[in-house]
Formats: sequence, structure tokens, C-alpha cells
Amino acid sequence: MPSSLNGSLASSQPPNGDTDPSSAQKSKPKPGITYAGQDKLPKLPIPELEDTCRRYLDALRPLQSHREQRETEIAVQEFLKRDGPTLQEKLRRYATGKRYDSYLNFDNPVVLNLNPFFLLEDDPTPARNNQVTRAASLVTSALSFVRAVRKEELPPDTVRGNPLCMYQYSRLFGTARVPTENGCQIGQDEGGKHLVVLCRGQFYWFDVLDDNSDLIMTEKDMAVNLQVIVDDAVQTPIQEAAKGALGVLSTENRKIWAGLRDVLTREEDSNNAECLNTVDSAIFILCLDYTEPQTSAELCGNMLCGSSEVVKGVQIGTCTNRWYDKLQIIVCKNGSAGINFEHTGVDGHTVLRMASDVYTDTILRFAKSINGQSPSLWTSTSPDPSKRDPSSFGDVSTTPHKLEWDMVPELSTALRFAETRLADLIQQNEFQTLDFEAYGKNFITSMGFSPDAFVQMAFQAAYYGLYGRVECTYEPAMTKFFLHGRTEAIRSVTAESVAFVQAFWAEVPPAQKVDALKKATQKHTNITRECSKAQGQDRHLYALFSVWQRALDEDGAEAASSNGYSSPTSAGSPPSSPIGFPKRDAHHPPLSENAEPPTSRPVSQAQPPPPPAPQQMPSLFADGGWDRINTTILSTSNCGNPSLRQFGFGPTSGDGFGLGYIIKDDSIAICASSKHRQTRRFVDAIEAYFLEIRRLLRLVRSKATSPRASRAREAERPDVGSRFKTKGRVIKGEKDTAGERDGEGEGKEAEDEDDGLGGYGFFDAGMLLQAIKANEDEKASEKAVGQARRSVGKKLRLSEY
Repeated sequence: MPSSLNGSLASSQPPNGDTDPSSAQKSKPKPGITYAGQDKLPKLPIPELEDTCRRYLDALRPLQSHREQRETEIAVQEFLKRDGPTLQEKLRRYATGKRYDSYLNFDNPVVLNLNPFFLLEDDPTPARNNQVTRAASLVTSALSFVRAVRKEELPPDTVRGNPLCMYQYSRLFGTARVPTENGCQIGQDEGGKHLVVLCRGQFYWFDVLDDNSDLIMTEKDMAVNLQVIVDDAVQTPIQEAAKGALGVLSTENRKIWAGLRDVLTREEDSNNAECLNTVDSAIFILCLDYTEPQTSAELCGNMLCGSSEVVKGVQIGTCTNRWYDKLQIIVCKNGSAGINFEHTGVDGHTVLRMASDVYTDTILRFAKSINGQSPSLWTSTSPDPSKRDPSSFGDVSTTPHKLEWDMVPELSTALRFAETRLADLIQQNEFQTLDFEAYGKNFITSMGFSPDAFVQMAFQAAYYGLYGRVECTYEPAMTKFFLHGRTEAIRSVTAESVAFVQAFWAEVPPAQKVDALKKATQKHTNITRECSKAQGQDRHLYALFSVWQRALDEDGAEAASSNGYSSPTSAGSPPSSPIGFPKRDAHHPPLSENAEPPTSRPVSQAQPPPPPAPQQMPSLFADGGWDRINTTILSTSNCGNPSLRQFGFGPTSGDGFGLGYIIKDDSIAICASSKHRQTRRFVDAIEAYFLEIRRLLRLVRSKATSPRASRAREAERPDVGSRFKTKGRVIKGEKDTAGERDGEGEGKEAEDEDDGLGGYGFFDAGMLLQAIKANEDEKASEKAVGQARRSVGKKLRLSEY
């Protein structure tokens, strides 16, 4: 039987659910290569208070009116004089231990609010693109990754030769987010050997590793087990299986789910308690869906929250085939696959490494089946299970077992209500995707721009074109250059970005627009660089806010309660994320970083804040600017590589968008989500912007050799004799013909190819006049060309006929 999670939960978690990675790291030496550089990493710095306040004012300036700016400046000055230095000193004392409260204090359902998803590319080997073979391949590769982590053979992550913190990999497998009455805890079975499979809402398990973390099954063995599970699950009508699909309970409010777990574990050694522990202690969850989503948007929705389909009053969608408290690999009937991950202990960068290595290993294993000398991704591999002595496997159970829950009335009722609430939540959100293939990183860098900053300005310009204003935007910057670093918040709206979007939509020369874009992207790059060095304002200020709130809580002051994730919000809508990846991105230094700040009380310019009473909120947090910067309308994140088709998450606020994007060499993939806020229109606006900005860049910039094209073409000299006597006629493709044109001709070609402005054409924001003018210029050009043709040759008089 699977080992118990309860012991590891009690031993790895303090009573309040806080986790101290430092102590965990010290208690277990890491002799392998994976964690070898941990001791050399610098600790996360706490920025100077004055620098943070300066950055805070800079981030708010483009979002505020002059009056609001003045009020915020007064509030910040007051904060620096009174509460700020005291809170800063408390924070310095507190920062000796790192915690994950930012996620663990989150009470709302994690589905659509916390868990992101990855959509993997299809397997390049066609034979594996059906459910069972694809799932068996992915699980086998994932277990090889688990083995490399446990044996500490996984090479450390680096960026430009600089090592990154690897601590999160120790929290990736065998972990479960366990709700309690006093917040969530993270339980982990570090030696877990079994896999849990969900199929049509039914639960199965079997062992896949031995005590030495070696694989005990071949890919073929795995496929046999999975096929047996699929065949067994089909025997139960899906309407009947839905009545026991307890995975739906993991989508409930965390406190409600905690109470239901108490029902399941009321008797310590009961069947339900054993079943729950089996799920909690699994290495990860494999979800085998019976549906075949057809579109990219449907696939994204399926990976994020599952589908909702009610037939004769019974939910039969894939939303019942999930367990959101753990890492999940999801495989559809047609072999499309993705990952949904519990975000408490890991960030997207960590799971991306896993997804990339898993995808790569599936290809290398196929290559090895063709050529036995093909390389392996792993430092060492498991002994061939087919050649091992049976006694060497130890106590394992490779035959699938079905978990059969005792559906007491309390659970049946709770399951029905949880499902209807989940169906409501799914219906309240929509997803749209953009697979932009006209260009990608290669073109953007050839034009001299940072790809990430370039795409961020696309979001700003498209939103401004639709709504005529800029809104608070969030993007996470990785801080894993530091020990236990997570992310810092990049605030993409700057004075430079506002100047750019206004210029883009104005009737100004293309060169002026491109120059404004250069300044905006350079500013964004500079901010990103600062945030990567943990020199941002969001994490620091929210840590100070949390220190103040905790001090009041310890004193029993109920006035410290905030409108955050620990309490319901008005109008029944989820609060906006102060730090974004989506209500989510984890965050140091955190206390309850995902909580919404208290309701603002604007400070009058004529009456500066009075001296603080013992329970009075510090002036900076009471000011309206604090609410403004913590209400994220565009929550964005760049995470991906060629192994992924899409990446995304839910919106962070009722009137916001969630924008996950992947910048590849020659394409850009975007998954947009919102609560039915014209998501398709926004995605179309982004696409139209990409085409229009390319036209402008071609108009302004002279032709350049493609960064990926061979420069041998430049060495070719048509006027020099060839080594062949007969050279033949030179064949020119369309691109060669275009390459002979000057910069203006190149821009003209782009204009024709992009077909004008698409959905932008009807906006009265300057571009309409420019489009009309461009059209007139085009007709005039055609007329001039026509006149040039007519002037050639003898002109005949019609009267001569």
C-alpha cells in the first residue's frame, strides 16, 4: 500500500502551515549535482525603503490623475516619516525565515484562480498520438525526471552561465496542498512510489518506482496498465460514475474542502481515509479524459479547468476528472496532452523545465529505438525492468487497483453542490488563443527589440486601441538567482509605454512611432533587469503590509482584516491580484502576498494624514494608489519554449484579462482568458497590431539579412565567372524579388500582405485617417505606375480606326 502522507505532513510543516526552506535544506544534505550550488547563492535582498517608495510612485504615475498623484506623494512622504522605518526593521528581523503563506492563506477555489496550465505539442512520432500510448510515454519520461531529481542527478538550471536556485524541484513531486481550518498546509511523501490515475472520474493506482526510485515498468507495461484502467472505467456509465467523482471536491472553497476532508478521515483507518491518503501521497496524478477537444481554445480550457457538459441534469464533463491539489498530467482521447500544476511550491519556470525534459526524453527514447547509440538526457538510467531479478523490486504492486469511496450522505450532498458551483465558475470564464505565425523572436531581435518587451507593448497598444486608456499590468520576473527566490512584479505601464500607445494611435510619421516603441521597450527591459535583481517595489511593499497586518493580528486587533483571499469579497467576485501571476505567482518575501489590500481611504491634499493611532493603517496602504496598483487588469506571463503549444491561467479580476504567451523563433502563441470581456476581439486586436507594427518597422528600417539565413548569399557575385561552363537561368523566388526592392518597397509589400488594419479600421483614434490616407497613397502610386506604362510606345489616335 502507498505510504502515509500524515507523518510527512506533520514533520515537514509547522503547526501554522509555514515552511522554512532554509531549515529543510540544512536538515538534509544535498551531495548530488542538483543542489550543489545552493550554498553559493546570495540571499534575497530587502531593498532600501526610499528606493522602493520611489519605484512605487514611478509605477503609479501613468495610472493616476495629477490630483491622485499628489495625494499618493503625500501618503508616501508620511509613510517614510512614521510607519515605514518601523515596519522595515520588523521585516529585516522576520526575513530570516521564508514561507509560502501567500498561497496557503488563499481560501477561494484553486481552479481558475491559482493553478496555471501548459499545453504540450503533439508527440512528433505519429504512433504515440493516441491516448494510451501518449500517456504511457509521458509517464515513463516523467518518472525518469522524478528519478533524476531524487538522485540529485538533474543538472542545475542556469541563465547565461549564472546558476539558479533549485529548491523548488524538491517540492514538485509527491506533494499535496492540504486544506485545514487554519489555512492550507503542504504535505509531501518524499519516497512515494505510486501513480494515481483518474479516468471518467474514477480513481486507480499502481506502483511505478521501487525504494531506490528506479522505474519498475517499461513503457509497454505502462501502456498495458493504462489500457486496463480505461477498459474498466468504461464499464461504469458516466452518469453513474459522476456520483462518486470526488475530485470535484478539490475545487471547493478551501475551508469547505477542509471540513469535507474531516468527514473522509473521521475514522483514522477507514476506507475513505486510506483512499484519500493514497491520492495525497501519489507522485503525481494522471488524468485520462474521454473527450477530444477540437480547437486550441477548447484544449486550453480543458487543461485549465476541464469541460462542463450537463446531460439529463448530470455533469459528465472532464471537470469531474481532476484533482487540483496536486501536479496533474492530462491526456485527451486523441493524445493531446497538458499539465495543470498546483502553484504553492513551484513557479512556471520549474514546471517548464520538467515539461521540456519530459518532451525531449520522449523523442530521444524513440530515437534510441531506431539507433541504440542515440544519446540519453539522463546522467544514469534505471536498470531494465525486464532483466531484473523479481526479488530486487521489493514491496511493490504493479497491478492497477481501483479506489472505491464510501459515499456517505454528507459526501454525496457536498459533491452535488461543489459540481454546480464548479460549473458556474467554468461558465463565467472564456478562453481564446492566437497562434501568430507571421514572425517571432528572430524578426523582433533583428529589428533591435527585446522580444518580451515587444509583446508587452503589443498588449498595451491593443488594449488602448479598444478602450482608449491604459490599465494596471502585471508580469512576473524570475528571482531564482537568489536562494529560494520566486518572482518580482514588473509593472509594464510606464510613461514611455503611454507615450508609445498614444503615438501609435495618432496621425504621426512611422519613424516617430517606431522611435517611441524603442524607448518604451528599452524602459521595460530596464525594469525587468531591476526586478530580476529583486529590486522591485511590489513584493517589498506587500511584505511590509503583511508585517503590519500580522502585528495587529497578534495583538488581537480585528481592524487588521483586509478584503483579501481570507474573506469573502463584495458582489461575490474574486478580488484582484496585487501581484498578479494570476492571483498567484509566489512571492518573497511573502506573508499573505496574495491577499487584496484593504479598501482605500484617499488622503486629502489639504489635510495630511494625522498621527497614526495604534490600530490605524499606515498612510501608504490607506491611499487610493495602493488599491490601484493592486488591481491588475492585464495579468501577463511569458513562459514557454518549442515543447509547448500554449500556456495560460484564469483572469485575476472580474474586468481583467489573463494573458499567457510563448515567444518562439518564428511564431508567438497567446492564450487569453477573461470573464466574457470580448476576449476574441482583444486577441484579434493583438494580431492586427502585430501586422501593423511590422509594416511600420519595414517602412522605417532598410532591408536586413534574416538572422537565420546563410550569409553565403551575400558572397555570391553574378558578374564573376562560374566554375561551371553553363550556368543556366537564375531562378528567383518571391522573397528574392522582394529583397531587391528598397526599404519603401518592402514596407509597401508588408502593407499589401497585412491587408490594411483588420479590426482596427473603424476606430476613431487617428489610425482610421492614416488608413484612408495610406489607401489614397496606394491608389496614387498605382496611377503613377499606370501613367509610366502608357507613356511607352506610339500613342494611336482613336479616330484612325
